[in-house]
Amino acid sequence: MSTQTALPDYPFEMRPLAPAEGGGWLIAFPDLPGCISDGSTPEEAIANGRDALESWLATAEAFGDPIPQPGEFMLIAPRLPKSLRNRLTDLALAEGVSVPVLVTTLLAQNLGLPKTS
Repeated sequence: MSTQTALPDYPFEMRPLAPAEGGGWLIAFPDLPGCISDGSTPEEAIANGRDALESWLATAEAFGDPIPQPGEFMLIAPRLPKSLRNRLTDLALAEGVSVPVLVTTLLAQNLGLPKTS
């Protein structure tokens, strides 16, 4: 993908990084496991995040991996406590799936249904 290509609008989260983490700002795309970047300023983090988003989507497409629709994670995230949302995001990243897929799988397993992924 070139930087001129229009990219879907994926929601992102930003937070300042502590000095022990190198300072600056972190940007993460909750719908896309592992899609993160940073920058010295919020504007730089957003620009770098756009590059990370472009690379994530291009890599997923090249490997034939499923690409979540923008906003899938945000459908459930606002109603979750931050600590639970962070734990789910970390587990989804470790499993290589989106949070909605992880939550659906966990619910199905606990209801005795076949695993979805």
